[in-house]
Amino acid sequence: MNRYARQTSLPEIGEAGQEKLRNAKVLIVGVGGLGSPIALYLAGAGVGTLGLVDDDQVSISNLQRQVLYAEADLGQPKPLCGARRVQGLNSDVNVEVYPFRLDKKNAGELVRNYDIVVDGCDNFATRYLLNDVCNAWGKPYVYGAIQGFEGQVSVFCYGEGAKNYRDLYPDEEGTLLMPSPDKSVIGVTPAIVGSVEANEVLKLICGYGEPLVGKLWTIDLRTMQSYIFSL
Repeated sequence: MNRYARQTSLPEIGEAGQEKLRNAKVLIVGVGGLGSPIALYLAGAGVGTLGLVDDDQVSISNLQRQVLYAEADLGQPKPLCGARRVQGLNSDVNVEVYPFRLDKKNAGELVRNYDIVVDGCDNFATRYLLNDVCNAWGKPYVYGAIQGFEGQVSVFCYGEGAKNYRDLYPDEEGTLLMPSPDKSVIGVTPAIVGSVEANEVLKLICGYGEPLVGKLWTIDLRTMQSYIFSL
């Protein structure tokens, strides 16, 4: 049976959509809690090239939620371990590894070589940088953030005049002065939010559904209430 038969049988994807996935290049910035499901589901779907950016090493506290890794990976660079896991899932996927932090010096060079950029990071400064570089290069930026039992997702920088991260957080100086967000989180929160981000990537590549452009999706897993707000 064809590896992708269960999704190519969907009229919204088909063989044409699968070919689009094969030719797509997606950059994942941060391969932790959010980046783990994003990488796995995009690889499973057959995205042709994935770039993994992260300067961290796998620690024991990561394993509660970062399902890309195992105990044998402890102390090793996340992008290298993530690449092994992704290619173990789908050897047809080309994985490009960047075991360093995204910054103003390297962001443009990285982003310009990909079709879509996905947010798996955990800080405001990197998100502002990603937003601005994606805006400058005309690359869609799939944003996601989590805390505790809550998460949110949007698609920025997609189309002329599109909303971007600065429309959600317009006061950069004030935002960067805020205390760092509490890192407490239940493991399923990044699993769900990261999967929604992956779905937004698939929408953009294959052209199905309505991407969260100009909208913010939120969820609270304690109540299972979710909302979509216009930006």
